[in-house]
Formats: sequence, structure tokens, C-alpha cells
Amino acid sequence: MRSLTLKFILAFVVVCVVEAALVAVFVREATQRAFDDFVREEALQGFAEEATAYYEAYGSWEDFAIRFRESRGPRAGRGRPAATVGSGPPRPRADNPQRRRPPQGQALRFGLADLSGQVVMRNDRYESDQRLTPAELDEGVPLELDGEIIAMVLPPGQHGPSSRLELAFLRRTDRALLLAGLGALLLALLLGSVLARTYLRPLHTLTDATQALAKGEEVKVPVQSRDELGVLTEAFNKMSASLAKATALRQQMTADIAHDLRTPLTVLSGYLEIMRDGDLEPTPDRIGMMYTEALQLQRMVQDLRTLSLADAGELSLMLQPLAPADLLKRADDAFAVQAEAKGIEISHNAAASLPQLHADPDRLAQVLANLISNALRYTPEGGQITLGARAEKQTMLLEVRDTGSGIPADALPHLFDRFYRVEKSRERKQGESGLGLAIAKSIVEAHSGQINVTSEAGKGTTFTIRLPTNGAAAQASYAAAKR
Repeated sequence: MRSLTLKFILAFVVVCVVEAALVAVFVREATQRAFDDFVREEALQGFAEEATAYYEAYGSWEDFAIRFRESRGPRAGRGRPAATVGSGPPRPRADNPQRRRPPQGQALRFGLADLSGQVVMRNDRYESDQRLTPAELDEGVPLELDGEIIAMVLPPGQHGPSSRLELAFLRRTDRALLLAGLGALLLALLLGSVLARTYLRPLHTLTDATQALAKGEEVKVPVQSRDELGVLTEAFNKMSASLAKATALRQQMTADIAHDLRTPLTVLSGYLEIMRDGDLEPTPDRIGMMYTEALQLQRMVQDLRTLSLADAGELSLMLQPLAPADLLKRADDAFAVQAEAKGIEISHNAAASLPQLHADPDRLAQVLANLISNALRYTPEGGQITLGARAEKQTMLLEVRDTGSGIPADALPHLFDRFYRVEKSRERKQGESGLGLAIAKSIVEAHSGQINVTSEAGKGTTFTIRLPTNGAAAQASYAAAKR
């Protein structure tokens, strides 16, 4: 059975049928019990009235059994008293000389015992002239006349065969329960179909949308409820949007990689072809230029490998105690010559008393190198680049602040995207792979840290790296999060 709709309807029908069957059993049992109690009450009342009238007329119980059976007519010999099942104390009617003929009912044979315990009328439990014990006598129902107990009515034993009246009543009850069950079944089928279509329609819509999504289409399913299906629909829409964005980024990244690889390869292949044909001499300058292009290709491949390792959560870190002041001084010294050549002042400020980091010094130096390179690129002559560090609760903040041209507000959310260009028309300069900030973010996250940027056009940009000071398990937690 593969149809979820059919399963839903069948489950609904099974539940309704089982419930209807249980209700029918309980209702029939309760009905039969109530009917039996009613018949017993009527039979006991009729027997008590006749017994009381007999005692009132004769003053004793002599020949009561014979006269009682004779009063039942020719059927008395077959043990069918004119009484029906009932319960409760008898209500004697001595003021009414006319005997009440109890309704015909089940074969309940009441017995009678005098106050001494002598059975004066037998039934299927007690024999004639049997002497009852006080305990057996207490099981009977007192028979009273003028406020005095004159005998004990003995309850019958086993239930006899049902009369036509009771059988007809139970048949009508069974027929009514059967019709009610059939009605419940039809209603269950109707409601099950309606509910299945109502609740499973969003699933069918999601199925169609999933198939369209598998073909590469971006699909958005309308959210029609706020229940679990609505939550599932919202999650699907987010997934669809994320996949569409990822596809667009992948296509853009592929185009960018092809562009960045094509430029140096074109230069190399062009020079090599001319040199091979003998039209150009392989001078040291030309070989040096070709070597520079090869290094550019090598950096591109290395950057892509670093990003792929970071995406897989397998970026290796050589964690060790590291003083923030030493890290900033290393970065300052590495770019001091470049900054001086461009007329830019670079400095660092970090107290020696700051707590140590547990990090990979080479990887963090790579992050700072990417940030400082960007700062040098966009900071004009006479500007400043300041490296700083400060402790804040359980984290260490590293900052790279410049007084450059700043970054437009609409570009800030995409700044760490791979191959994202703030200036769309600008070609990448020699030595730039366009992956520096994406790599910096991956390395910081591998240390269980965060990197953020704030900028104001015309005033400068600040990159802030937030790292935990107790980062002994940084790489493990990063890898676990990626998995």
C-alpha cells in the first residue's frame, strides 16, 4: 500500500470501526442488564403481591406452592411462572383484592421460606421442606404484611431461556446498533476522505515542488497553516532559496575561477609558444614574469584547497599558546616596508598582560595578512593602519583598523563571499585571488571564533576578530559543527 491518502483513510476507518464495536458491545451489555433488572423487579413484585394476598387470605403458607402453580394455568407444569425479572423489596398490596398478573417474561422461579427457614415453595436453588441456614435466609428478600415480616422470598438460580418479548427487544437493539455502526463506517469513510485531502494536500504540493527542485528550478510553496505542515513548508522554502543561492554562487565562483586561471595560463602559454617558435628570446626578465604568473596559479590552487578543507571541517590547526602582542608585532613587521613605500603609517597596540590565546600562529598570521593587504590597497597615502588587541570576558578581540575609503553599506553583507567584488568593473590586480576574506573567515571559524566588519564611507574600515581565550578544543568543535 503506497498511497498515504489510502493509509490515512484506512486508519481513520479502523479506529472508528473498533470504537463503534466497543460501544456496541458495552451498550448491548448494559441494555440486556437493564432489561434483566427490570424483568426481575416486575417478577419479584408480582410474586410478592400474590404471596402476600395468599397469606392474608389463609393466614398460613400451607398448600401455597400448589395453589400458586395452579393459578398459572396449564403451563405451570412446565415451570413457567407468570413473573418477569426485577429487583428490590416487594410492595404488598393487601388493600387490593384483585391479584396483579405480572407480565410474561423469563423463567425466573422464586422460592419462599417461612421465618423459621423452612422452604414452603421450592425453586431451582432450594428443595421443598429444606431447612435454610441463617446465612442462606439472609440472601432472600423480606416479605412484609402490615409492617411485619411474614416470609423470605428466595432468589432464583440460573437465568432461564429468554421470552419472545426479551428476544424481540434485544433483536431490535442489535439492529439499531448495527445501523449505527454502518452509519459510523460511512461517516468515517466520508470524514477520512475529506481530512486526508485536507491534510495531505500540502504534502502533495511539497512532493511536486521537490520534483521541480530536483530539476534545478527555484520553487516557493505557499504556507497555508501554522502547524507542523506549515513549519515543514517554511523549511522547504528556506531550503529552496538556499539551494538557489548556492547554485548561483557556485556558477559565479566557477566563472571567476575560470577567469582567474585563464589570465595567467594565457600569458604563460603565449610566451611559451612564441619562445618555442624562436620569435622571442627567453631573457631573465621574461622568465621571471612567467614565474610570477606560475606563482599566481599556485596561490590560487592553494587558496581553493584551503577553502575545500575548511568546508569539510578538516582544516588542520597547530594549536599552541600565543601572546596577542607577539602576533600583532609579527604582522606589523611583515608589512612595515610595504606601508612605508605607500606612505602609510602602520602600528600595533597590545598590552603584554593580555591572556594568551590557544591558536595556530601561522593561520592567524595569514588572516591578519589578508586584512592588512586589503587595508593597504584601499588606504590612501598619509593614512593609518592600526592593529589592536583587547580582552573582553572570555574572548580576545583582534582589530585591524584603517583610515581608507571605506566600504559601501550594501556590500558589507557579501564581503566574505568568495570572489565577491566591491567594485564590479575592477579587474583583480596581480597576486589577488579574490579568496582572501573568505579564507580569513574560514580560519577564524576553525578557531571557534567570529569575524565582523564595520565601515563608514570616507572614514575607514574596522575588521574585528573575536576568539575564545579557552580555545583548546577549537578545532574539534569546529569539525564537529561542520559534520
